[in-house]
Order: sequence, then C-alpha cells, then structure tokens
Amino acid sequence: MAQPVNPADAGRALAEIERRRRQIIAQIDIPAWYWWGLALGWVALGLVTLADMPWLSVAATVGFGVLHAVVAARVMDGRHGSRQLSVRADVVSRHVRSLVIAFLLVLVASTIVIALVAKALGAPQPVLIASVAVALLVLVGGPRLMALVRDRAARSERG
Repeated sequence: MAQPVNPADAGRALAEIERRRRQIIAQIDIPAWYWWGLALGWVALGLVTLADMPWLSVAATVGFGVLHAVVAARVMDGRHGSRQLSVRADVVSRHVRSLVIAFLLVLVASTIVIALVAKALGAPQPVLIASVAVALLVLVGGPRLMALVRDRAARSERG
C-alpha cells in the first residue's frame, strides 16, 4: 500500500521538477560560435568583392555555402547549445531549422537591399557595407531568434 504524500514534500518535488525543466529549456540554443562564424563569413564575402574578381566572389560564396551547410547540419536544430547537454528532440520545436533557414533568407535579402541602397546613395564599397550591416544583424538577431524558440518551448511545455 502506498504511503501518504506530505503536501509540503510534493510541493518541493514539483518545484524541483519545474526548476529542472527550465534548466533544460535554457539549453535550447545554437552555439554562439555559429553566429560569430556566420557573421565573420558574411564580412569575408564582402571583403572578397574588394578584389574585383567575379570568379573569386562566386568561388568564395560557394565555399562559404558548403562550409555552412556542413556546420549547420550539426547545430541548426537547437539541440546542441552547449557541450554539457544535448536537448531531446521532443523538447525542441521541430520548426527550429525552418526558422533559422528563414532567418538566413532574410539575411540574404537584407544584404541585397542594403547593397543596392548604399550603391544608389553613392557609398564606396556598397557590398562591404551591406555585409558588415548584415553581420551585425546576425550577431543580434540569431540569439534573439533562439530566445523566441526557448520562450515558445517554455509556453508549450506549460500547457
């Protein structure tokens, strides 16, 4: 026969479960080095345009895309925010990859728009200006996107 549960003990146990749940949700992330690498790669692509060799820009863009695809395949799911813990797939939204890809598409479009506006304004090196601006968007927007994913996971776990 089961022993009666003390309400205070049950409350402490539930509070501990909630604390642990919040710890796990806090681990939903993409490593900071990914965002920094993406931003630096974006700036590097802008710097390549200074050589004024279209073939080099194409080669660098393809190389960056391949490298990004290899790296992103491992970290883009949001389950590997740190080396200490890998979050179970059922805790992380299955839409994380789609959100990050949509974010990347917005970054590409932003690069084009900023470069065109900078060129129209007569700014020197409009592509470099655009790449630096978008790199800043990566560094700010990427972590914010993952914060939204964590908030959504916390809400969906509650109810």
